[in-house]
Amino acid sequence: MIAQAALWGLLAASGLLIGAVVAVALGGRLSHRIIATTMGFGGGVLIAVLSVDLMDSAFREGGPMAATVGFVLGATAFSGINWRLALRGAKHRNRCGDCVEQPSEAEYKGSGLAIAVGAVLDGIPESLVIGLSVLAGETIGLGLVAGFFLANVPQGLSSATGMKKAGRSSRYIFSLWTGILLISGMAAAAGYLLLGSAAPAVPATILAFAAGGVLAMLAESMIPEAFANAQPFIGLITVVGFLVAFLIIKIPV
Repeated sequence: MIAQAALWGLLAASGLLIGAVVAVALGGRLSHRIIATTMGFGGGVLIAVLSVDLMDSAFREGGPMAATVGFVLGATAFSGINWRLALRGAKHRNRCGDCVEQPSEAEYKGSGLAIAVGAVLDGIPESLVIGLSVLAGETIGLGLVAGFFLANVPQGLSSATGMKKAGRSSRYIFSLWTGILLISGMAAAAGYLLLGSAAPAVPATILAFAAGGVLAMLAESMIPEAFANAQPFIGLITVVGFLVAFLIIKIPV
């Protein structure tokens, strides 16, 4: 089951690499309008996954206290670490570069490393959730994996486009996202392995913790790109993303 958790984690995170491959193949020339559309859709997907699946599960399995404490702590931890990384040049790591440029290494020494660490920070909560889901039922909800995958594609697309415009090499971009892919698989396996004998409230709290971290990432990282110089109907596009994920989660396969 550990291998299964790792594989599902890899699959969900592979959306990041796919988005980065598309961005590099196009030479970072995707317009902000296209990227904002995908980010809005991905944001809607994540909102559905968080509200319909993750927090509902945490509340049902651990009760209101575990869900509340975990959720607030997860958001606090993400925002605190993200604030520190922002001071080192990673604030705009998920921006495509048209509205707000990512700093180059020449402009902000160490920003490349900060961006890499920030990208790992964005992906870890999702992987832990997948590991916990395998632990809970010995199977994984395809809606959960599909939701994270669909949300990860625009993140990889936008971030890699911004990296190209900031002068970072294709080798750097591919190495970063491939590394994050592997780390995500290991994090999913760790989520399964480390919590196998924990009391029921512990996985529920960690599930809510991860959900809080994902929502904080969405608010601080994806939404600003989606709604900067907002195009017409971006709200509708976000709603469509929510609906797609909602139906995937709720309709049994």
